[in-house]
Amino acid sequence: MTVDAAEAWFYDKEAGHLVRPYAITNGRTGPVRDGFALITLVVTADPRADTSRMTPEPAAILDLCRERPLAVAEIAAVLDLPVSVVKVLLDDLAEARMILTRAPVELAEAPDIALIQAVIEGVRRL
Repeated sequence: MTVDAAEAWFYDKEAGHLVRPYAITNGRTGPVRDGFALITLVVTADPRADTSRMTPEPAAILDLCRERPLAVAEIAAVLDLPVSVVKVLLDDLAEARMILTRAPVELAEAPDIALIQAVIEGVRRL
């Protein structure tokens, strides 16, 4: 009976990962940098980077982000890991310059609520 690499990290699908989040992050509970929002886009800096000697989770992140940028929330969902754990792993990868990130664009000002309400009322009158 052969077990593929993804299956090897599960004891029971319902029980979850064998390795607990604090072990994956070496006991850290948060990233050093505060630049990872849920919609921050992540892409592998060098698509040819060798991940064979890396721990499974960072290697999986690099593999996921080779083809196209993914949001932090998407990475967490695909890997079935808490977002906080993914942020710590991304922090390590950013420190090693193995990923590139693009933070979400911040609006200078929030739109005027009165203007939005006027537009909605105008559309309703149509």
